[in-house]
Amino acid sequence: MSLNKSELVAAVAAETGESQAAVNRVVDSIFETIAATVAKGGKVTIPGWLSVEKGHRAARQGRNPQTGATIQIAAANTVKVSAGSKLKAAVK
Repeated sequence: MSLNKSELVAAVAAETGESQAAVNRVVDSIFETIAATVAKGGKVTIPGWLSVEKGHRAARQGRNPQTGATIQIAAANTVKVSAGSKLKAAVK
């Protein structure tokens, strides 16, 4: 089973009694706030559920799989998402 954004919004709206439009605005706001905070180098933590932070991958050498030639892979910023204890327990 998977859940896309519209299904998530509908489920939360049904659970809370709020309109889907209101829940959609809240969900959008949550993700916009997370993105802005992480982009600035901050960390967002929802205790027990998850944490999101900016990571960094250093420059390194790799290989072109077609030619076998050595190539330089540029450094890159990444996003690190970690599951919290409540989420891990729910999955077991």
